[in-house]
Amino acid sequence: MVIDDLPKASEYLQRIGYYRLSAYWHPMRQRDADSGTALDNFVPGTTFKEATDLYTFDGRLRLIMLDALERLEVSLRTEIALCLGRYHPNAHRALNCLGRDFAQPTYKGGPTKHREWLQRLDKRANESKDQFAQHFRTKYPSEDMPIWIAVELLDFGPLSHLISGMRNNDLAKIGASFGGLRPRFVKSWARSLAFTRNLCAHHSRLWNKPLVNQPALVGQDVPEGLQHIQALPDVGKRLYSIASVARFMLQTANPRTAWKERFVTHIDSFPTSPRLSLSSAGFPEDWRSHDIWK
Repeated sequence: MVIDDLPKASEYLQRIGYYRLSAYWHPMRQRDADSGTALDNFVPGTTFKEATDLYTFDGRLRLIMLDALERLEVSLRTEIALCLGRYHPNAHRALNCLGRDFAQPTYKGGPTKHREWLQRLDKRANESKDQFAQHFRTKYPSEDMPIWIAVELLDFGPLSHLISGMRNNDLAKIGASFGGLRPRFVKSWARSLAFTRNLCAHHSRLWNKPLVNQPALVGQDVPEGLQHIQALPDVGKRLYSIASVARFMLQTANPRTAWKERFVTHIDSFPTSPRLSLSSAGFPEDWRSHDIWK
């Protein structure tokens, strides 16, 4: 690896850490011809600056994705409150208002998924320092928070768990507010968005990291605008897929946002190097030509 400025490189390593930064020069390591395993030597011409430029690019990318994820989280909270609130203020506590999956135990002999989810919610309700939570505890000390207040305690993880436990007819109502999504997409995409949010919030590498919770993007019912992803080799596994999902949902959740333009502009700033490629993040060469990004 070519290091033009040793003091500056030392500063980066002390500030960022070798292990974190090494993830950004991993794509520039030579590969075994047979197995494809990364070797200890770098591809000739690799520079330390390439790794730090990629690190900086990824940091800004996380902030841009967090902006989209925050908007979608708030929108999903509202849709859930409106949907379940039609049944009863405490519909989220009643299994007869939720799906069968929530009634299943988390493990043999253990509590149901619903009970475990409620325990986490009640813990947050009792410990939250938010003004609205403290006000509710003071004014209604013996009551449970209604769904339209309780959803404000849920970040994307617990929110996606609640979505997974809802009935299909209710998920269809929510999906109608996001371009007519089928229930399976609402559940799958919520889990994937929650996973991506955790990556961003914990400052993990994002640009080419495989998605553990992959968004469902295969089938004849995949929404128009996302169908081209089915033909990609890494369908659902990389950043491009979840960014496209976020863009699709934002079209109806927040139609006046300029998020798409900011995302495209940032991707255009991807470090120029023969050793780096946007394809590592799942981007097809013609990604800008698809309607969802035009």
